[in-house]
Order: sequence, then structure tokens, then C-alpha cells
Amino acid sequence: MHRIDCLGAGSPIVDTLARVDDAFLAKVDAPKGGMILVDAARMEAVLSQLSGPLAEAPGGSAGNTIVAMAHLGSNAGLLGKIGSDATGAFYVESLKKSGATDSRIKHGVGPSARCLSMVTPDGERSMFTCLAAASTLSPAELTLSDVKNCRLVHIEGFLFFNRALIDRLLALSAEAGVDVSLDLGSFTVVNAVKDDLPGILKKSVKIVLANEDEARALLGDLSEEETARRLGDLCPLAVLKLGKRGSIIVQNGNLTRVAPLLVKNVVDTTGAGDTWAAGFLHAWLSGASMEKCGECGSILGAEVVQVLGAALPEAKWAQIRSRVQAVLAR
Repeated sequence: MHRIDCLGAGSPIVDTLARVDDAFLAKVDAPKGGMILVDAARMEAVLSQLSGPLAEAPGGSAGNTIVAMAHLGSNAGLLGKIGSDATGAFYVESLKKSGATDSRIKHGVGPSARCLSMVTPDGERSMFTCLAAASTLSPAELTLSDVKNCRLVHIEGFLFFNRALIDRLLALSAEAGVDVSLDLGSFTVVNAVKDDLPGILKKSVKIVLANEDEARALLGDLSEEETARRLGDLCPLAVLKLGKRGSIIVQNGNLTRVAPLLVKNVVDTTGAGDTWAAGFLHAWLSGASMEKCGECGSILGAEVVQVLGAALPEAKWAQIRSRVQAVLAR
């Protein structure tokens, strides 16, 4: 397989965004503001009750990062599993349209993963997620050729819910001599693997990215700087994402605080961390300083919170690329 800069590993999920009212949430028994896993039959039953236009975009944590990196010009691809339906075909087509490669996508049978995000007039999001084919990816399906010729393997923390799969991925990356970055994904992920996570980070991970909630779940209630330093003790490069307060980066013990790019109108924070990671990793692969890496992350994070969902409009990307290139050229 051809060489790529960054291979994302995670669940290829198609996000469907629908505007609904509270009565609809009650009708389909959706907990407001929450996320629950549903089977394919229930997902189809809810989708069939929606009217009006539905916005669809490729999603999933690693997928969001890889698509944004491809738009920035990184040679990026995704490792995950889709089903044999139109949803999976849409995901692959969208991935290729962004400039990312689908050469590491595995193909299964049945429905592909999707997430229905129901947005009420107050801006609250209530989600149904059906992992379907994405959850059937097995360790035996991963081979050395999947990670060979990659500069970086970027893993979404949600894969920890299939521990054998992530262990296999880490072992293959080590065998191939490929660096690994890990986005912790959610405090629920951290709580599930809290005892093992420090050892995994020290042994197998080059870059760890965490938000405040994830870092607190792992390290306890500490100051921002102490939290970042403790993360930095576990990995050569640690990133603590602080939302509207910016970020702190620790590389080999050296701390860099990155100022945020403030946004007047925050529409939706979905995918902000994933997209921030795209700017950061794109700059890191370019050999940029930690200050520049953080600034590129902030540029993308500030853009995505101004739109509904995690996908930025095509018309925005030329301007974003120019801003990132200007930072890297300084």
C-alpha cells in the first residue's frame, strides 16, 4: 500500500443531523441531551419518522480528524469497517472527496454505523448511535500492511471498548516502527481503562491528546499546568485541550501554553476536539514548533464550533488552508 502521513483508526460513522422538537424526542423515547446505543432496526424506525431535509456527513472521532487533515493537504486515510449498504458507500465516497484514502477500509455485511443527532430549537443535541458493522472489526482483520508505510497512526479512544482490537493495533504499529497518537475520546473511555492507561501511554504512545474531563478522570482534580505536566510524564508529547481557554502542550518536559481563538457565535461544539487535533497533527507532521502546532489546532477548532455538526463547508477550506499555511511559513 502507498505511503500516507496519518492513518486514523476508528469507527466510520455517518452523522445524520435532524431538527426536531421536544415532542418528537418523547415520541421516540430519546433522553434529551444524551446519547444511547441502538440497534439497526430501531435506528431505521426513527429515521422513517423524520420529515424535512436531513444533513449527512462522515463522522466518527478519527474520521473527523482524518477528513480535516486531508482538506489541509496531509496524505491521510482511515482504518475501520463499513457494511454493505448505501450508508457505507456514502462514507467512502465522502472520504475520497475530502482527499483521504479508503485503502485501509474493511468491508463487511449488513448496515454501516450511523449516528442520528436530533437538534431541538434550544440547540440541545440528543443522539442515537448504531455501530453496526463498525463494531465487528476484529483483530484478525488487521495486518502489518495496514500500518506499514504510515508516518503516524492516530487512534480514537473509543476503540478501547474493543480492547483486543486496540492491543493488536498498538502491537502492529510497534512492529512497523510507526509512531502512535491517541485521542482519549471521552471520560467514559478513560474510566473504563484507567488502571491500564498510564502503562499503555508510556509503552506505546508518542502523542496523547486529552480534554479537561478526560484528563481529570485519569489524573484527578489538579491545576491546569500540573495536569498537563502529569500527562507529559506519560508521553513524549502531551496535549491538554482547554476549549475557550486554549491549550497546553508538553513536549519532553517543556510546557507551551497556546492562546485560544475566541468566537462570538458558538453554534455547536461537536467535533471541535477532533478537528483541533487535525490542525495540530498536520502541523506536527510538517515539523512545526509546538506554538505553531497549537495555533493551527486553534484555527480549526474555532472554525468548526461555528457550524452545526463536525463537517466544515467546502467553501471554508481554501481560507482555512491559507491561514494554516501562513502560520507554518512564519
